[in-house]
Amino acid sequence: MAVKVMIPTPLRAFTDKKDAVILEGKTVGELLGRLTTQHAQLKKHLYADNGTLRNFVNVYVNNEDIRYLKYEETPVTENDVVSIIPSIAGGGTAI
Repeated sequence: MAVKVMIPTPLRAFTDKKDAVILEGKTVGELLGRLTTQHAQLKKHLYADNGTLRNFVNVYVNNEDIRYLKYEETPVTENDVVSIIPSIAGGGTAI
């Protein structure tokens, strides 16, 4: 089944500037695996050297954080939207 995976602006340089990619898969892990196979440069931005998702990469199925579901084993259906949301840190000091 085809599932829409939303690509955040900072990572679009690695997906031919696409804001979304339609992929086949039954779980979040399958989708991310296919995404990083199609767009190999994206893998190092999503996964650590040990093969786990990086701590600062948040993945949601619809509005649910996969860390509170079944992580990469979270099932998806064709009506779901998977969003990759990298954490953003920094900022200035209040004056």
